[in-house]
Amino acid sequence: MIKVGIVGLGVIGRHVAEAITRGIPGVALAGVTVRDPGKAGGYRALALDALIRESDLILEAATQAALREFAPAVLAAGKHLMVLSVGALAFKNKERSRLAEKHGCRILVPSGAVAGLDGMKGAREAGITSVTMETRKPPRGLAGAPWIAEQNIDLDAIAEETLIFEGPAARAVKAFPANVNVVAALSLAGIGPERTRIKIFAVPGQARNQHRITVEGEFGRLRVEIENVPSENPRTGVLSYLSAIAMLREMGAPVQVGN
Repeated sequence: MIKVGIVGLGVIGRHVAEAITRGIPGVALAGVTVRDPGKAGGYRALALDALIRESDLILEAATQAALREFAPAVLAAGKHLMVLSVGALAFKNKERSRLAEKHGCRILVPSGAVAGLDGMKGAREAGITSVTMETRKPPRGLAGAPWIAEQNIDLDAIAEETLIFEGPAARAVKAFPANVNVVAALSLAGIGPERTRIKIFAVPGQARNQHRITVEGEFGRLRVEIENVPSENPRTGVLSYLSAIAMLREMGAPVQVGN
């Protein structure tokens, strides 16, 4: 039985907690850590150090900033760490990897709101020359991003499809820390955050978050297109928390499909 502790009980954390409570073979909920214990939603609320001590795996469903703070303590305790704010892994990831190796634990990254990471990892074995991604979201799905404030972009004034950002994943995950974890996962599975390129568009009237990925290399060409239904939080697609639930379910399953 894998005991899972969840840090953060927003849309993703709550849905994962509900899924574990409903029943995932081989998985149990150790508790949750939230800023306000009164918002624990009936789940067992623990201080972070107690949650780490009582869990086999800590699932981060908070923010990049929070992950940077507590990840070292989780790994130093020899506990597995599942990361949803994947953008934080674009920086100083080698340090975290060394810490996990030293203490015999693993850092797990669900596919999140993208597909095709299994094919990309296979392609990487032969050599990838380029990875590009186009993301299209309704304007409010980009609200709160540092880039929007820095560039003084009025999202409510956008009347047609507008290119908001273009550049490497390394810049994108800082500019949109809660909006483009998808490109961080893509870069980790492929050629890294500096060489992975992304364009982000705001599209008025668009009901879904759309991602188009093109990977080219010695293996040939891989193209993937995803249209995600937004969750209660317009910045997060439903597939984001479903992929975390699926990874937990696979950890307790006798057969694993895909790599």
